Parts: sequence; structure tokens; C-alpha cells
Amino acid sequence: MFKRIDNKGERKAKMKAWQQLTFKSGLNLKNRLVKAATSETLGDSSANPTPQLINLYRKWSEGGIGMIISGNVMVDRTARGEVGNVVVDDQTNLNLLKKWAAAGKSNNSHMLLQLNHPGRQAPKTLNPHPVAPSSVALKGDNAFGFNPPRALTLPEIKEIIAAFGRAAQLAEQAGFSGVEIHAAHGYLLNQFLSPAANKRTDAYGGSLENRMRIVLQIYDRIRSLTSSSFTVGIKINSSDFTPDGFTVEDSLAVMKALDKRGIDFIEISGGSYEQLKMMGTGKGAMFIKYSKTAKKEVTAPIIVTGGFRTAEGIEQALASNATDLVGLARPIVLNPTLPNDLGNNRFSKVVVPHFSTGWSQLDKKVGSIVGLAYYEEQMDRLTKGKEIKQPRTAWPILAYAFRKQGLGALMPRRG
Repeated sequence: MFKRIDNKGERKAKMKAWQQLTFKSGLNLKNRLVKAATSETLGDSSANPTPQLINLYRKWSEGGIGMIISGNVMVDRTARGEVGNVVVDDQTNLNLLKKWAAAGKSNNSHMLLQLNHPGRQAPKTLNPHPVAPSSVALKGDNAFGFNPPRALTLPEIKEIIAAFGRAAQLAEQAGFSGVEIHAAHGYLLNQFLSPAANKRTDAYGGSLENRMRIVLQIYDRIRSLTSSSFTVGIKINSSDFTPDGFTVEDSLAVMKALDKRGIDFIEISGGSYEQLKMMGTGKGAMFIKYSKTAKKEVTAPIIVTGGFRTAEGIEQALASNATDLVGLARPIVLNPTLPNDLGNNRFSKVVVPHFSTGWSQLDKKVGSIVGLAYYEEQMDRLTKGKEIKQPRTAWPILAYAFRKQGLGALMPRRG
């Protein structure tokens, strides 16, 4: 007898988005869709995951996503990027971490923690004395939110490397499938990579070989403390888009060095708080052109995140082999069941809303606050079983931002 396959099953079988993919670690993904890092800010006052955060990740898993990458998880509780960050260290509640991991893996998804240190991008409201590779302050419109950093000492660099390793070790103990090292968006590791921010003259500065040293040592440390089946990836800038900064050529060289070491995947992004390219434009997938170049240089699977809004765009990017995996952030906040909807032919596109205060000059000043707070509020609503809402103006969103973050809402934050 022949087994009948319905049209939905046939369609899903033909879709590149629903083809499986296996990393070098042996981790097998049921599809090519990745929930990229989002700014949930749902950690508690002790920097542990809250029940709301755990519920949110369960919803995303139930929505059919192949792999989930957490929002910013800090490796040092004295250096946080936002109020509400989760921190993973020896003070962390391991039982709550286990619940978070189980929620993210509840529907045959795999969940990874994104590990990060903000460096000089620690807001002055959270850290009056930030550290960085060198005492180089941020420039540009967002510089007001950050104090000038002091240069790290060599022993402190060793401590940070150890902190990344310990966080990964705890992540494996808690049941997470792996970790993603955050070396993009102007955070500490990107600061080391960028000659515009790194003016050191020791083993961690100067040549690209020296500037990438901390990244390679963190990767090696994580590998030495975790099992061979534990997945380790990296998020890296294609470029900083700043004068004398981290270039495309630099990025490719770092990727190739990590690829030789056996890294499981590479997520491509770009920009920093000086150049917010990572925010995306919504006018098509960002970094696809660079991804095509990168795929010729490395064997590790590539994730491209940003700008994917339609079923056609997702499928085209994968079918053309421009990327191996598609990262979704804002679209999956607005539609947590997007992966299942895509496979069942119930998704065509997501419309990303834009909100105005009614005054164009004010919009220019608060636009980034509104854009970020809107999605944080929607994630908050999802944890409570409420539907996504779209207010008619930006004012209710601003009110939410100030209720949650206080005056910290005025500080520049990640996208």
C-alpha cells in the first residue's frame, strides 16, 4: 500500500526552509529557521530568568522554530548591557536555568544561550566605570549614554575569558544545546577586533592576529570545558561601518580562523552603537551579499538575520544557497507561530509597524526607544497569553518604556 501524503506535507517536504541541517557537533535541526537574539529584558532582580521569560521561550518552541538563540546573556554581573539581562555565573540559580532550557527545547527545538560582555557599551546608569580593550570612548549621537572606559589589564582579560568558559559550562549543565559567542554590535569582543576601539600594544592589540586572540581563546576555553556534542557558534560583524574599524577582510579572516578550529555556525551581522546598521531597514535581508562571499571561504553553516519579512524572501535566500539558515527576530515576536504557519502555507508576510508621536522632530529623538519598547511590550504580552497589539500612536509605547526602564529608557540600547 502507498502512504498518502497531504498537500501540506508535500509542500513542506519541498521547502528548503523545512530541510534538516546537522552541525559538526552532531546537533540536528528540524528546519532552517532560527529565532535570533531579541532584547526581552525579563530577568529578575538577581539576573535569573523569570517565569515570564521561560513561558515566552516555550511559546517560540511550540511555534515550530528549529533553533532558538537567547537574548543577551551576560557573563559578568558587574557589566550588564540592560536592566533585565540574565547573567550566567556561579551565583546563577541553576534550577531556573534548567527550566528555561527545557522550555526552549519543548517542541523538538534546540536552544542556545548568547553569551556577551558589553565592554564600553555598558550604560552609565548601570556601570559608571566600564572597561574596554583601550580607553577609547564611544563617539556619535549615542555617546551621551556611556562613560569613557578604562583599558583592561592582562589579568582582567584572562578573567573574562574564564567567565565565558564558565558560563558555557553552566549552560551545558542546565541542558542548553549550545552557546553563541557575541562578537558583534560593538560589544566587548567586537571592540577587541576593531582597530578603531583597540589601541593596545600587547598581545591583544595591533595586528589582526593579536586583536582576534581573545575571541579564539574564548572559543578554545569553551571547547575545553564542554562536551564535543555541545554546539558553539559566533555572531560576528561583517563590518563596523566606521572609519578605521573592523573591515570585511578582517571579518573573513576571523571566520576562517574559527572555521579551522571547528566552529559549528557563524551568524553574520554588522554595526555598533556608533553605527546602528544591525537595526535593519526592513527593505530586504541585510548582509546576504556578504554571506555569499563568506560561504566561499568557510565550511561552517551561515546564519543571516535581519530584513526577512516574507515567505518568498525566506525561501529564496535558502534555495539560492545565499545562506544556510535564516534568523528571525521582530517577525517571530509579531508571529510566534511563523515557522509552523510557513510550513502549512498560512504565512505570506509580516508587516512591521511604525509609530509616530505626531511630531516629526520628536520622532527622530525617540524613534529607537519606541521601536525597541514596542517589541519588549509585545513579548511581555505573549508571556501572559495576550494578543499582539498595535496602538495608533507612539505615546502608549513611550509610557511603557518609562514604566519599565525609568530614565534608563533614554539610554541607547541594543536593537
